[in-house]
Amino acid sequence: MTPTPADVLAPGIDTRLSVREGFTRDETGLRGRVPRGVVRARSTADVVACVRWAAAVGVPVIPVGARTSLEGHLLPLGDEVMLDVSAMSEIIRVDQSDFVAVVQPGVTRRQLSAAVSPYGLHFPVDPGADATLGGMAATNASGTTSVRYGGMRRNVLSLTVVTADGTVHRLGRQVAKTSSGYDLKDLFIGSGGTLGVITELTVRLHPVPDSQGSVRLSFPDVEAAVDAATDLIGTAAPVSRLEFVDAAATSALNGFCGGGLPPSPALFVDVEATSSAALVDVLDGVEAIARDHGLLDGCRAQSAADRTALWDMRHRLFPAIKAAHPGHGFLVTDTAVAYSRIAEAVARAHRVADELGVHVTTAGHIGDGNVHAVVPYSGATFDRARRFSDRMVEHALSVGGTATGEHGIGLAKKRYLADEHGSACVLMAAVKTALDPQNLFNPGKVLDP
Repeated sequence: MTPTPADVLAPGIDTRLSVREGFTRDETGLRGRVPRGVVRARSTADVVACVRWAAAVGVPVIPVGARTSLEGHLLPLGDEVMLDVSAMSEIIRVDQSDFVAVVQPGVTRRQLSAAVSPYGLHFPVDPGADATLGGMAATNASGTTSVRYGGMRRNVLSLTVVTADGTVHRLGRQVAKTSSGYDLKDLFIGSGGTLGVITELTVRLHPVPDSQGSVRLSFPDVEAAVDAATDLIGTAAPVSRLEFVDAAATSALNGFCGGGLPPSPALFVDVEATSSAALVDVLDGVEAIARDHGLLDGCRAQSAADRTALWDMRHRLFPAIKAAHPGHGFLVTDTAVAYSRIAEAVARAHRVADELGVHVTTAGHIGDGNVHAVVPYSGATFDRARRFSDRMVEHALSVGGTATGEHGIGLAKKRYLADEHGSACVLMAAVKTALDPQNLFNPGKVLDP
């Protein structure tokens, strides 16, 4: 007799239409189908029960957390069950002496940072949104601090995952490095929920620097800002954040936050030092490099309150763009290119936008070459916004870049995987088939087995 959800799933399955319809939309503008139901797991045992039931009855499973994904990873295509792990939000252990924390996948980055702050530690990966760590691992998220600390792949030591037969596996070890066997842990990071369900993570923590300072630097044009950023990296300055925004971005922020920024391209920079005196020297050096590239205006912040206010401005960019274009949807690209190609990518974005008759704002984690472009669209301009994204990806690939620096391959960018990886896609499909022969997990995303 075929088991029913009520037989095997402790949390049960929520089949209310109003709940299921909430999973059919995301920031891409694409629409998914209404899923079969929603299972809310509270433990690894709940995940195992759901996966085993789904495998027995042939129902696909999409793991979800805070649902901040931007590339259609979580849109159901048919009769899937949404496996919501956001309630698995326990910080299991903080090992201060080992600089690690063991957490469940529903723990958010802000929740973890607040918990480890009393130890003088922090978790550095900051994609902007208060995403869950499980979701951040599933997309290999990065963000504003990646120039110094890297993304999730560098900051996850081990994972507990549930694979398609319901088996629980421990991948990786709680050590700084290992050369033991195949690196299965990193295979799951960035897999977009297509290989299994993450139920526990051991993540790296880092000491809070003795002294930190921030500066906002405005430049006459994009090239000057990018050249200054490249020089900062080239001089080995102790930069922990290095963000770029264009003139459209500063104009949007002025309208949203009450003014104060010159309407020109700008860099937002964080630096670290061993003392307050050393910090002044570092900030002086950063501003000297900026002056070499035509610095128009600068704003230095050294106190915690001033630094928070400066970075709050940068983090409010997306709400500012939304406020400047009420009633619109928003398409966000996240191509990444080599440092020498960043200015060209930004110029290309504005040129393509002009040709297609759409508005674009560019920003990005310039420290790792990640260029974001935000295009507002209405029903009449959605196709043009999609064409804009296509052309930006095509340009990035043509100069040796990648279709996605941090958002990952979902429905929106799946078509570019073969262009970027060629025959390696055959190997990826073989991995998917070996680990998930029923195509149980998040089918139709990343690639088709």
